Amino acid sequence: MTTTAPTTSTGLTAAAAGPPAPEPRRRRSVRTAEKRWGLLLAAPATLHTLIWIGAPIVVAIVLSFTAYDIIHAPEFSGLENYATIFTDGLFWLSVLHNVIIAAVGIPISMFLALVFATMLNRALPGRGVFRVMIFLPHITATVAVAMIWLWIYSPSQSGLMNVVLGLVGIKPLPFLTNPDLALGSVILVTIWQGIGLKLLIYLAALQGVDEQMYEAADLDGANFVQKFFRITVPMLKPATFFILVTSLISNFQTFDLIYILTEGGPANSTSVVTYRIYQTAFQEFRVGLANAQSVILLLILVVLAFLSRRIVGGTDDD
Repeated sequence: MTTTAPTTSTGLTAAAAGPPAPEPRRRRSVRTAEKRWGLLLAAPATLHTLIWIGAPIVVAIVLSFTAYDIIHAPEFSGLENYATIFTDGLFWLSVLHNVIIAAVGIPISMFLALVFATMLNRALPGRGVFRVMIFLPHITATVAVAMIWLWIYSPSQSGLMNVVLGLVGIKPLPFLTNPDLALGSVILVTIWQGIGLKLLIYLAALQGVDEQMYEAADLDGANFVQKFFRITVPMLKPATFFILVTSLISNFQTFDLIYILTEGGPANSTSVVTYRIYQTAFQEFRVGLANAQSVILLLILVVLAFLSRRIVGGTDDD
């Protein structure tokens, strides 16, 4: 009597399926052509990035290990510039000011932008006008924005802010010349100027939220606040991550606003990292040290981007 070895279902499936069918030659050629066109179309942007971003970063890293004053040729100094940075109290004070501006200004502007975007995403009368009004500060040149706020913060009685305060009996305040008020005044400007772009991104992201989720929430009796925090906010997590990272980078690149409003004063109370780098390079003529400060700034931004990714999450799969 002959016995036959049992065959597993996996073996039957594999035997029935056989070897995978080779991909048709036409499809392979199409994929190859698509890859070639993709590389070709991406080449200009890649080349631009390498020349205007990659190369300056490499040069800054190299110069950060030198003593360079623009006039004389760079001389290798090892880690001397980085040792100087760790004892430069003004540099770290400038970093602290950036952190304060980011910690206070970015959450407030993001929350206001999200609230305005949720409201303007509805079919409200005149919403186009409101969208333009909120977005206008972002596309206005920072120099013009700073000049406007110089008038608003003018310490005389003609300054708009002091006129408003005078209506409630408060005497004129020196917003930009008082060390206790200057940084808060700068933060207010960054909030006002930063809402527009965040609003635009949130409005675009809201277009991808399924309306059926809101309809289901209405059937369950959810109110506006519940829908906002339990549907809108979680669904916009990728947009929130993008806004947070770009806002952090923009915050640490702030220069012209500080230069026009306060020049880092009074008493260095509004000095930020980029302004401190400017002072080191073009007022103290220590270009090697300024490049080392720039490298430290780059590392700070990389760490902040990583922390933002861990805290907020950047994809729907988080």
